[in-house]
Amino acid sequence: MGTDHTDADARDRADMERLIAGHDAALNDLMARNAAPVFHFLCRMLANEDDANDLAQETFARVFRARASFRTSEKFSTWLYTIAANLARNQFRWRARHATVSLDAATDAEPENLAAVIPSGALSPDAEALAAERNEAVRGAVERLPEDLREAIVLCEWEEKSVAEAAAILETTPKAVESRLYRARGILRERLKRWF
Repeated sequence: MGTDHTDADARDRADMERLIAGHDAALNDLMARNAAPVFHFLCRMLANEDDANDLAQETFARVFRARASFRTSEKFSTWLYTIAANLARNQFRWRARHATVSLDAATDAEPENLAAVIPSGALSPDAEALAAERNEAVRGAVERLPEDLREAIVLCEWEEKSVAEAAAILETTPKAVESRLYRARGILRERLKRWF
């Protein structure tokens, strides 16, 4: 698995170098490899497929516009997720100012799009219903976390980023990410004790 990540990192870096050099088609290659993971990250952050889709597109538009500021010594995925996380934060602030608009949109999209994220496998109908109920409880508990705690959990648990990479994406220290993870896990343990 480590080799796959190393290969993807090398391809991303090479494509960014091409993009910086004026080969605009390199953006297509970057999107082909990274659009789905960024979209899923934004879905988990925002719990709204339409918003996630819009912000995933905006993330790559910003990659293109800010291409000259990318340092080829840094990891592309860290830079990319930093852009996406900042857009998600802006969306949270927008939602806070326009609460009645986004609540309806979020509930419409949730069951359909997020159910596909956690595969059910070959379970009996009863076990499948219980697993779906548990997964919904987990998603709901994560969505109710404060924004900073939710970011840490989504990046480290679902996106499988290291604490150091999550810290770079969130523009904070690894110690702060560890603290957020500890607090988030404590809250989730309390909210989900019925299930685990």
